[in-house]
Amino acid sequence: MSHQVGVNKMVSIAYTIRDGLGNIAEHSGLPISYVHGVQSNPLFPQIESALEGLAVGETAEVFLTATQAFGPHDPGLTFSDDIDNAPEELRYVGAELDAENEQGEPMHFRVTRVDDGQIIIDGNHPLAGQDITFIVRVTEVRDATPVELAAQAQQSIH
Repeated sequence: MSHQVGVNKMVSIAYTIRDGLGNIAEHSGLPISYVHGVQSNPLFPQIESALEGLAVGETAEVFLTATQAFGPHDPGLTFSDDIDNAPEELRYVGAELDAENEQGEPMHFRVTRVDDGQIIIDGNHPLAGQDITFIVRVTEVRDATPVELAAQAQQSIH
């Protein structure tokens, strides 16, 4: 049994995302796991490619442009309103709101600014419009079980 990242392997990784200035924008804390080489895995394709063949303890560093990562910042997803129109629980920077768009798809919004009686709510990913670097460390590699493979296949259907 190979302990290198490859197709149908259950892989656990820890990651750090750095913004264009090198600041840590996100850190996984605990490792996340996925089945490598299947259509429905949650990774950017460039990261999956960089992990191919790595063993436990090895690291990949992957630069993604804003377009490859979370896309450009879309001003159409930023809204402002009088703070008096916002519920109390949304009247601070960092507050989050889940809603649906016109097509019924889930959207996630964050309050990004509150000042001068106005509240700014943004539906863009916090890293939209930014080039980023993923530093990804492999923490575990094993054969995926039949149950894990079936679960991934089921996710690919939906």
